[in-house]
Order: sequence, then C-alpha cells, then structure tokens
Amino acid sequence: MNYKGYILRLFFRIIFLVGLIIGCTYFIYKDRNTYAVIIGLGILYVLINTYSFVKRRFVAMDDFFEAVKYRDFSRWFPEDRGPKDIRFLYTGFNEINRTIKEINSQNQAQYVYLQKILEMVDIGIIAYNLETGDVLWTNDSFGDILDMPSFKNIRFVESRKPELFNTIFETYHREPNSISIALQNESIKILISDTVFQVDDDAFKLIVIQDIDNTLNKNESESWKKLLSVMTHEIMNSITPISSLADTLQSNLQLAIEQPQKNILELDDINSGIKTIKNRSEGLLQFAKTYRSLSKVTKLNLQRVKVAELFSNIRLLMEPSIKAKNIDIEFKISGAKLELDIDTHLIEQVLINLLLNAVDACKHKEDAKIKVLASQNRNRDTIIKVYDNGSGIPQNILENIFVPFFTSKTTGSGIGLSLCKQIMLLHKGRIIVKSIEGEGSVFSLVF
Repeated sequence: MNYKGYILRLFFRIIFLVGLIIGCTYFIYKDRNTYAVIIGLGILYVLINTYSFVKRRFVAMDDFFEAVKYRDFSRWFPEDRGPKDIRFLYTGFNEINRTIKEINSQNQAQYVYLQKILEMVDIGIIAYNLETGDVLWTNDSFGDILDMPSFKNIRFVESRKPELFNTIFETYHREPNSISIALQNESIKILISDTVFQVDDDAFKLIVIQDIDNTLNKNESESWKKLLSVMTHEIMNSITPISSLADTLQSNLQLAIEQPQKNILELDDINSGIKTIKNRSEGLLQFAKTYRSLSKVTKLNLQRVKVAELFSNIRLLMEPSIKAKNIDIEFKISGAKLELDIDTHLIEQVLINLLLNAVDACKHKEDAKIKVLASQNRNRDTIIKVYDNGSGIPQNILENIFVPFFTSKTTGSGIGLSLCKQIMLLHKGRIIVKSIEGEGSVFSLVF
C-alpha cells in the first residue's frame, strides 16, 4: 500500500537525521568544528526536506477537505505531476470525487423523475417549513385547485386569502377530510390531509389536496351516458301507445267517412283528441330526440361563435314572451369581440332553460328583472351569467338542483338543470350557482 511506502521513507529520514545529530555531537565533543558545521548543515537540510515531505501530503489532504466542505466535487487533482506518493493520493481523491458525482447524478435523476410524476398527477401537493413558511416543493396542481399563482412562502396566501390560509395551512387534518373552500366565484369541495416530518433540525408540513367536484364530474359524465340510454328506451316505449291511439282515431274517422249513417262522428271530440295526441307525441319525440342525441355525443359540433350573435338569437326568441309577463330583461357584453368555441344548438338550449327558470322564479315579483351578462375573468375564462331577482333557491335544496329528476316544483321533470350541467361538462366547462332565498339567483356558465 502507498501509505506503507510513505511511512518507510519518513522512517529512513528520521533514522538519517538521528545519525547526523549523533555524528555532529561526536565531532563537537572531539573539537572538530569544521566537520561539526558541515554535519550541522546536513541536519538543517534533512529537517527542511522532512518538513516539506510531510507538508506536501497534509496540504494535499487540506485541499481535498476544503473541496468537500464547499461540496466542490468537480475539482480535479493532477495525477501526472509531483512525487509518486502525492500522485497516488491525488488518484484516490479523484476517484472519490467521481463516485460522489455519480451518486449525485443518480439522486438528481431520481429527483427529476419523481418531480415529473408528481407534476403530472391532478392531486395538489405542497411541503413547507413550519417555522419560516418557505416552500420546499409544490406542484402546479396545488395552485390550480386553489386558483393561486406560484409562491415561495405561504405568507403570500395569508396576505391574499386569510380564510383560505387558515383552512389549508393552519388547520391540521391528520385524517383525510372533505371540506368546502370559497374561491373567486364558486365554492368547491376538496379532500385534504397533511403530515409533519423532520429533516435535521427543521420541521416541515406536507399537505395533499384533491378536487372532489372535478372527480365527481368525470364519474357523473359516465353515469349520465348510461342514464340517458335507459331514458331514451323508456321514452320511446311511452310513444308507442300514443301512436297506437292516433291510429285508432284515424280508423274511426275513416269508418265515419265510408259509412256516415252507421258511424256518427263527434268532430269536436275527434279534433280535440287528435290535437292532444299530436302535441303530446311531438313533445315526447322532441324530448327523446334531444336525449338520444346527447347520449351519443362523442364529438361536439363546435363552431367559433361571437357571444353577441349568440345573445342576439336568444333575445329574438325569448324577449317577447318574457316582456309579455311584465319582466324586464337585459343583455350585456363586456367586450364586443368575445367569442366561444361551442355547439350553438346545445348552448342555446342551456340559456333557454336558465331563462325559463328565471321567469318562473320572478313570476310573483312586481319589479321582476333578468340580466344576461358576458365577460372574461383574469384567467381568460369567458363567463355568461344569468341573473334574476326572483324567489331564490332554499339552501337546503341548493346542492341537489343538478341531480337528475330532482325538482321542488309541482310540475316539471327535474331534468332541466341536470341537462344544462351535462352540456357544460361536454364543453369541458362548468355551471355555478349562487342564490339567496327571497333575493334571487345567478347561474354562471364558465367556458
């Protein structure tokens, strides 16, 4: 081993130095000063040489430890210059540096790999220092769920949204909890859990959140497709007896024409019956057609449509009947160039449904007003809002209004709002409702 050669060379130097000291002492004792001076100079040279010999190794080791202290593992020690023992030492240092760099490279690759995985998931994750609030790591989903820009310290959230800060960061959720949080224009449900861990002397908190509403919407979309398929089948079954009754009436009419003396025809009854069956059949057929087409939608017939044009069509269709009921209606657009990529037929159906609901809510109001507004928020989302100052929706049923077949009215199928939500989900948008009983409601379509 190299260190044995180093020790051997150091040992010979010491033996040689001791021999010179003995020789110098001997010549001094014999009073041969000339020889004593010469040997003394030899002693001085050996001392200097030994000091340099020992110092070289300690200097090399000091340089290496200095590099380790500042984590400078890129430093390269010359292996082809200097004494053999130092070159051997430098070779060892370089080997250590190579090994550490390989380990760091592997750790970095694993960190990047893990980071990319966590960035791809739709679950929000953040880790931060409990004492300073500095963010150790977070992914984009965390900011997207909370509708917050990227931040380096959680105090940024405290200054912007104190209530949200207390709910997310100050409250501990040892077990996963489902909570509602208020954002800009809506309230969403999230699943939250957290834990505290220690790194050296610092304590960190890890928080994980998941948007429950978004997950439920995806599941609900699949359930809708199954539900609509069943509904279409049932509706078509109900049309069959109506069509059969229409055939019977037509047969009676034919007999009355062929044998008027034997078959006296009550024209008013026949006309009323046929008219009723016709209206009902057309309504059911239209109902079935709408749901059948919706259940089969895999690719929307999207078109670039100006919001002004969309509003113009709705105004021509709905404004006369609404004003006839002494209800004031207003259409307003913040930005004449607002455009949407939508299936016009379906979105018109949504707006008509919301307007009819607003009319129903305002029917007992003296100064009834309905407003349809379009604008863009700071995230460049286009929002269409339908306001009314009607009766509002009771809080105890507000969460159920989008459930298929749920209705608080004495008449109605309970499918209107659930259909609106389904259409918005097909457009990868959402519908939001805010309502105060006795004051009115606002439905927001967010694209």
